[in-house]
Amino acid sequence: MSNRICKHIQAIEELKQPKEHVCEECIKVGGRWVHLRTCQTCGVTLCCDSSPAQHASKHAYETGHAVVISAEPGERWLWCYADEQMVDY
Repeated sequence: MSNRICKHIQAIEELKQPKEHVCEECIKVGGRWVHLRTCQTCGVTLCCDSSPAQHASKHAYETGHAVVISAEPGERWLWCYADEQMVDY
């Protein structure tokens, strides 16, 4: 495995933080979530792959918005769906 940081994560200049600690899509449909991720392209906060609806990864694949940060308090990492790479910050 390479130690190089992917181009999607390298392109992030300023981290978008969650506006609220909720999955915006789960709220619309009365769903539930386990953990939250915030898209670094558009700023939407959605649920992780451990959550029933997996809104964050669906969003990434549907929009091409590759990078999220953990929206969980105390967690400081980015994940790139396109390159399956995690980087601490």
